[in-house]
Amino acid sequence: MPAVRPSDLGRPLRPDVAWLPRLGSVLRLGFPVIGVNDVPRAVTFWTAALGLAAAPESQNRRWCTLVRAGDPPEPVLGLMYSETPVQEHPRLHLDLMVDTEAEQRAEAERLVALGARRVDWDSYPPDPDFVVLADPDGNAFCIVDLSRSPAGIP
Repeated sequence: MPAVRPSDLGRPLRPDVAWLPRLGSVLRLGFPVIGVNDVPRAVTFWTAALGLAAAPESQNRRWCTLVRAGDPPEPVLGLMYSETPVQEHPRLHLDLMVDTEAEQRAEAERLVALGARRVDWDSYPPDPDFVVLADPDGNAFCIVDLSRSPAGIP
């Protein structure tokens, strides 16, 4: 397979990055990108899960930027086609926050109904403040109950 250029992914070579906060002198922290096997399926799941929209100008069969509504829309999450297998214990993952245990249960059920699955996580601590789910591509993510997290910080 030939190398993929940023322009092939639906991303401009030099996007307007003024909205990104500077970290130090020149670095900016962007948004997380999840590798998926089926970009359209991932777009369907994550837009419904997080109440985001797919940015039409940044979407093709190998890439999609999900945005929060606004003027201008704020990029929040990238979905990128990947042939790499899902990691059983990923080094990076998304933490989705809720305020209460009841919200955690309700959101877990809602996300499962959208296509997520519960993960039989073998690394839960005693009395965890989080539950582990996987998106339709198998990428693990957590729902954290901030009322049970130390000082409300995951």
